[in-house]
This record gives sequence, structure tokens and C-alpha cells, in this order.
Amino acid sequence: MVNDALADAEGRMKGAVRALEEDLSGIRTGRASPALVERLPVEYYGVPTPLMQLATISAPEPRLLTIRAFDAGTMKEIERAIQASDLGLTPSNDGKLIRLSIPPLTEERRHDLVKLVHARAEEARVAVRNVRRDVHNDLREFEREKLISKDDLERAETGLQRLTDDEVEHVNRAAKKKEDEVLEV
Repeated sequence: MVNDALADAEGRMKGAVRALEEDLSGIRTGRASPALVERLPVEYYGVPTPLMQLATISAPEPRLLTIRAFDAGTMKEIERAIQASDLGLTPSNDGKLIRLSIPPLTEERRHDLVKLVHARAEEARVAVRNVRRDVHNDLREFEREKLISKDDLERAETGLQRLTDDEVEHVNRAAKKKEDEVLEV
């Protein structure tokens, strides 16, 4: 019972860290990365669809992304989605290929992106702590119902705190890595 609760907590905490890493991959750095646009929602027959399902995205040069749509009819929608996004990029469409030139970031924009990274990391830390709180409440309930002993509760709480500290450290490392990428000139 305790092991199940801790395994559930670990899975949910790791999910929060994975969500953060996916979220951070979409934050622009000075380098071109397909992750920048692959989750961009594009209207495809009235349904928002991630760009990676509609096109091949590649980075042939450090400051250039190319997007080749599987269906030429979606080129206008892809272009519209890029312009509507908060990426600040202007697509160049030649009918077969969309080119996205990635301009260097200004110092002010870099600092804004670092603030965004910190905000997303804090959201992930809060998510991890919320999982800890939920599981801790469950463990206390088990002890109140006499399903586990006081000693089992204390051991489980110690394990839960260790798990929480590990996952918060993963969040901090992911945020630091992204911050370094953003600030790299």
C-alpha cells in the first residue's frame, strides 16, 4: 500500500518534470531547433493539429528552419499559424518550402525568456509539491484507518520527501540548462 502510493507519486512527479522539459524545448534560443515549432497548433480541416503531424521540420543551418508540408494545401495554414504564434518569426513561403530565419536575440529578449523559464520551472516545482501533498494526505489517512503503523508512516514520509527533493532538483537542472542556452550568445 505504501509502496503503491510512493510509486504513484514518483510517476506523477516525473510526469511534471517531463511536461516542463517539453515546455522548455519550445522556448526560443539563438539557435534553430525543430522543437521550437513542432508542437505549434495548425488549423487542419477545423482541428488544431501539431505542426509535426503535418510537415517535416529540419534545421539545415544554425539560424534557419525549413518546413516541408506533407500536403501542399496546408502551406497557407502553417504560415498563418507561425505568424499568429508568439515566436516573433516571419515565414518565407516559396510554395514548396517554408523557411524560418532565426534572428539573434536581443539582450532584453534574452532576459524576458529567462524570466519565462523561471516561471515555468516554478510551476513545475509547485506541481511536484502538490503531488507530495496529495500522497502525504493519503498516507496520513492510511495511518488514521490503522492500515499502516506510525513507523510505516514516518518511513513513507521520509521516502516521499527524498523523492520530492530529487524531482525538484531535476526541475532546477532543466531550468538552469535552458537558462544557459538562452543566455548563450
